[in-house]
Amino acid sequence: MKKILLFLLKTYKKFISPILDAIGIKCKYYPTCSEYMRQAIEKYGALKGTYLGIKRLIRCNPFSKGGYDPLK
Repeated sequence: MKKILLFLLKTYKKFISPILDAIGIKCKYYPTCSEYMRQAIEKYGALKGTYLGIKRLIRCNPFSKGGYDPLK
């Protein structure tokens, strides 16, 4: 499961993320949400990593400040 999730993230970062960047939709956090989720899955495994990544995506909304938010 971990390999599948990492493959999907890699595919997203390679094909979809550049399109979003080109039209002005950028992540307001550093590292980006997709990179954060990749790090979380690598460190904590598929289940907890996905959970942490989804929590990060929920925090990424128009009312958040963004900024530096590393994986702990």
